[in-house]
Amino acid sequence: MMRRLAFTWWYLFKPPWDSGIPAPELVRAIAARPLGRALDLGCGTRTNVRYLAEHGWHATGVDFISSALAKAKRKVKGFESLTTLLVGDVTQLEALPLPGPFDLALDMGCFHSLTDEGRRRYAAGLKHWMKPGGIYLLYAWQPDLARGLWGLPREAVRATFADGFRPSGYEQGQGRPSAWYYFERV
Repeated sequence: MMRRLAFTWWYLFKPPWDSGIPAPELVRAIAARPLGRALDLGCGTRTNVRYLAEHGWHATGVDFISSALAKAKRKVKGFESLTTLLVGDVTQLEALPLPGPFDLALDMGCFHSLTDEGRRRYAAGLKHWMKPGGIYLLYAWQPDLARGLWGLPREAVRATFADGFRPSGYEQGQGRPSAWYYFERV
């Protein structure tokens, strides 16, 4: 409940993570892939959903903050036939009416904010909706105990997706301890 209130409050203004610029990692990932269906988990105001639709992908965004989705609807105007926006809980993906299966999934900061049980359910739901051979891009914070920063150790992230996904890449983030994880659905 507190998490929902905190995120709702941020979306009354402009959240610091909402740059309005698509993730360069996403831009690189789709450059060499055929068009397909994409899923943005914890998509906020849909910058990446719009980018995907602009490039011919059928893009679905899921977020649990309805005010973020209201802003997103304005952002994807003109791309309604290629976009689906859902208010939903990413820990309950299997129950959502998603237009999958998906060739690509993206998460830029949602996964690391979930509980251990929530992350387990998220991974099971993602496995359910992803096509074999599909790619999953995950940006997550890592811990820095010396500075008192919370996050997920690399081993914990890999272990969460061990059932159904194969690690295919890793890039250390810049600034705050973080990383990009790349997985392939097996």
